Amino acid sequence: MARFKRLHVLTTMMETKMVPLFYNPDAELVKEVVKACYNGGARVFEFTNRGDFAHEVFAEVNKWCATECPEMIMGVGSVVESATAALYIQLGASFIVSPSLNPDMAKVCNRRKVAWLPGCGTLSEVNLAEELGCEIVKIFPGKEVGGPSFVKAITAPCPWTNIMPSGGVSPTKESIEGWINAGASCVGLGSQLTPKEVIEKRDFAFIENKVKEVKAIIAGLK
Repeated sequence: MARFKRLHVLTTMMETKMVPLFYNPDAELVKEVVKACYNGGARVFEFTNRGDFAHEVFAEVNKWCATECPEMIMGVGSVVESATAALYIQLGASFIVSPSLNPDMAKVCNRRKVAWLPGCGTLSEVNLAEELGCEIVKIFPGKEVGGPSFVKAITAPCPWTNIMPSGGVSPTKESIEGWINAGASCVGLGSQLTPKEVIEKRDFAFIENKVKEVKAIIAGLK
């Protein structure tokens, strides 16, 4: 069962405005990345569902988080069907993120009152996701579907829509300001927050400092 209620998860996403996302088959390495993000000020983290036995890695990290990073809200991304969503919910995921819109997943997540953020690429998909009960929709891949101008075009006629772009978001002032000022409620930060060379060197201070920088940029927008 999720440690955090759905409303708390969604509110935290919109308050902190950033969701780091990461995957590695080494649970100990994932813990270090989560800890670095936590120390930097992130309070929501998306573990990406990739590779064999990814759910076992998540289970270990999520249990560890409960004591070592107690305020960190752990969720899972790259979930494309209801069975996998149910599996991760059973392992305590507090939210589920999808790269696409699969209505079957809405029933599973809503039944357990777990936030679901499906990937959308058109206004019609965004509207359908909202009809299915989504409070925050993901646009993916953010850069390819139109970037910040796409977010602005969606939120102009639909100001009630909350959007989290993922893919094409950089931990830089220009990128963060561009997305948030266009109307994004929060942003997903992936490989540019955790570059391959940084992970290979286990330079977790780099990640912590980048998260702090993003937090400061976001604070300057309020």
